[in-house]
Amino acid sequence: DTIWMGCIDAQGRAVSFMPKWDAGRVGSASHVHQSLWKGKENAFYDKDADLGMSAMMRAYLGGLLKYAGDITWFLAPYVNSYKRFQKGSFAPTRKVWSVDNRTAAFRLCGDSSPAVRIECRVGGADLNPYLAIAGMLAAGIAGIEEGLDCGEPFDGDAYEGGKESIPDTLRAATETLRCSKMLRAAFGDVVIDHYTRA
Repeated sequence: DTIWMGCIDAQGRAVSFMPKWDAGRVGSASHVHQSLWKGKENAFYDKDADLGMSAMMRAYLGGLLKYAGDITWFLAPYVNSYKRFQKGSFAPTRKVWSVDNRTAAFRLCGDSSPAVRIECRVGGADLNPYLAIAGMLAAGIAGIEEGLDCGEPFDGDAYEGGKESIPDTLRAATETLRCSKMLRAAFGDVVIDHYTRA
């Protein structure tokens, strides 16, 4: 590692995991693919359902959509994180899901196949993967417990979609996290109070 870092330094370069290190360039993301399995079977797959999406998958995705604002802090935990969220940057800004659409916050992948899954495109390269996955699982499980549905997939440019936006500043994400009854129930007040203070 020391030799590799020395080579980068000798070339006048530096390694950065900032999600938006240059305002004129596309940022660095951390997209997370999700599916739930029971044994060797993908619980998100139903061969007879539209796009292969089981009722459980639709409810899980419904939870991700409903609670996208609540979990944004875990996907974008720093001030710099929000510099990615710009129109046309492939960093999503609206609470929508779509099929193979990289402007949506949640993208269906592997549709109509046993590999069907949902990709969360909100997170940046600076997220803590353990906290991000915990937040997404809490939101998805809440969707299943509440019997939610994800509705129809969004079609077109989600930047122009007119749908509800995810929090676009750390201050807004922190306040949404602070007020999240769902996350307080899932993680406990001590955890949420700690991260809102942080």
